Amino acid sequence: MLRLLHYSDIENAYDDPNRLARLAGTIETRRDADTLVFGTGDNTSPGILPLVTKGEQALDFFHAVDPDADTFGNHDFDYGPDRALDIIERAPQPWLCANVERGGEQFGHESSVRPWQIFERDGQRVGVFGLVTPKTASINPATEDVVFTDPIVAAEKAVDALQAEGVDYVVCLSHLGRGDETLAAEVDVDVVLGGHNHAELVERLDDTLLTRPGVNGQVLFEVTLPEKTVTRHVVTDGPRDESVAEAVETRLDEAGVDEVVATVKEPIERTEVACFHGESRVGNFVADAYRWETDADVGLQNSGGIRSGPALSGEVTVGDLISLIPFDEPLAVAELTGKELREVFRQGEGTRLGFGEPDWWHAHLSGATIEYDRASDTLASATLNGEPLDSDRTYRVALADYLLHSDDEFPAVGMDHRVETTRTQYEVLADYARSEGLNPTVEGRIRHV
Repeated sequence: MLRLLHYSDIENAYDDPNRLARLAGTIETRRDADTLVFGTGDNTSPGILPLVTKGEQALDFFHAVDPDADTFGNHDFDYGPDRALDIIERAPQPWLCANVERGGEQFGHESSVRPWQIFERDGQRVGVFGLVTPKTASINPATEDVVFTDPIVAAEKAVDALQAEGVDYVVCLSHLGRGDETLAAEVDVDVVLGGHNHAELVERLDDTLLTRPGVNGQVLFEVTLPEKTVTRHVVTDGPRDESVAEAVETRLDEAGVDEVVATVKEPIERTEVACFHGESRVGNFVADAYRWETDADVGLQNSGGIRSGPALSGEVTVGDLISLIPFDEPLAVAELTGKELREVFRQGEGTRLGFGEPDWWHAHLSGATIEYDRASDTLASATLNGEPLDSDRTYRVALADYLLHSDDEFPAVGMDHRVETTRTQYEVLADYARSEGLNPTVEGRIRHV
C-alpha cells in the first residue's frame, strides 16, 4: 500500500522540543519502504529559534526525518533568498517548486531545487511538483529579486511533463492556501497536499483529495493511495525522537532569551480564536504596546502576525514575546487621513485574504473603537478617544513595517504613508511588558453588528 505522510507550517514547533521530537518520532513510526514523506512550506520559519538561527535549526529536523521532498512557503524566504539557498544546500531532501524564478531561471537550479520529480514506491510511479503562493513577494519583502509566477500555468506545465513520463499518480506539494481549490478545479491532480492556511482541511473536489495538517507541528496526515483515505495522527500521542529534542533544547539554551519581563496572573490565550476572531487580550496587548512606543493615535496589529501557541502565563520571558511575533522587522509609523484610516479599519474583515477563513477578523486595535457590519460589508462606525474620525485630519498609526510592503492585508496603507521606523517588534513588546506589566483586558474596541 502506497502512503504519503504530510507535515506543513512547523513554525513554532521549533520552540517546543517535545512537540518537534514527537513529530519526528511519529513520522519515523509511520514510515516504511512504501511511504513518501513530504513537507509543504513554512518548515524553516518563523519562531524563536528560526529568528535567532536564521533557519539553521530546521536542519536538525530535516536530517532526523530525511523527507522525500519539501516545497517553499512564504516564510522560508524570511532571511533572504541566499540564506534560503544555504539551508537548501545543506538539507537532505530535494525542494520542488514549479513557480519560483530568479534571473529568468528556476530559483535554486544550481542546488537541489527543481519543478517536479518522480518517486517510485510499492511498484507505483508518483509524479510530484511544488507550488508557492504567488503573493509571496508581496507578503515577504525579504524575497528580493525572486519572482513567483502564475501557479496554474506552472502546474499545467508540470502535470503535462509528469503524465508524459507515464506516472501513476500526480501529487502537488502546495503552499497556495485557499488557492488549492482553484488548482484542483483547473488541473488534473490526484492529491493536493497543502499548507499556508493554518486551519486543518480534508476535502474532496471531484476526484482530487486536498489536505492541510494545520500549524505548529501538532498533526501529521497519512494519505493512502489508491484509496485516498486520510488518517490524522495527533503528534502529542507519538514517540519522541530524543536526538531532535536534545538538539532543540541545546539551541534554546544557547539563544539567551530567558529573561523574565513580566508575570501574568490570568493566562493570555494565543489560540486561533484569540488571533483571528475579533478583539482579544493578546491582540490588545500588542496594539497597546505599539501605541505606547510611538505615541501614535492608533496601534494596529494584523492577526496573521500574532503566532498561535501556548498561552502567556506565569513568568513571561523575552523568548515568549519573540515567539508571539517572531519577525526581524521594525515597528513603523504611518500617517493617514481619516478617510484612509476608515478604509484600513474596513479591511480588517479577514475572509477576503488569500489565507483567510470564514468569519475571520484581521485587525487588532489600540486607541480606536469600531463597529463593522458583516452583512453589508461596511464599517458602521469608527471613533478615536470617543470622537468620530475626521476625514480630512491626519492620524498617526503604529503598525508592523511589513504591512506597508504588503498589498494583500491592508492595501489602503503603503510605503508612501510611512514617516518613521523604530525598533524590532518583539523588543517593543518586551519593554512595554517591563514598564506597564501584562494584564490586558477586552474593552469592546471591535464590535460586529
